[in-house]
Amino acid sequence: MEFVEKRRWLFFGLPFTFTKYTVKEDMLTVSTGLFKTVENDCYMYKVQDVQHSATLLEKIFHLGTVICFTGDTTNPQLVMAHIRNSREIKEFILEYSEKARIKRRTVNMLDIGSGDIQDIDDID
Repeated sequence: MEFVEKRRWLFFGLPFTFTKYTVKEDMLTVSTGLFKTVENDCYMYKVQDVQHSATLLEKIFHLGTVICFTGDTTNPQLVMAHIRNSREIKEFILEYSEKARIKRRTVNMLDIGSGDIQDIDDID
């Protein structure tokens, strides 16, 4: 499955910008520019968290913004602004980033309480 969306103007949601977002099962690609095109890729396993937001105007024109917090050095915050199908894209990224981390065996686990932590009063 693949999503291809264009960044849109907030006014009426018209796609008159030159930014295209391509979301695949293994990679996110941001392509910008008219005369000089720049492509920036981010592997899906590097996506750590995803945030969705929609302002009032974005809601009126059925748009949204998806922010991906990544471990990528060139783009630690990959912002896909003013796109259609933003909720579906967010859910797709969450699902396939987790699958990609499991496939590459790069899943990070947090230790939220092992019981070995001493109380401050116990330390002399």
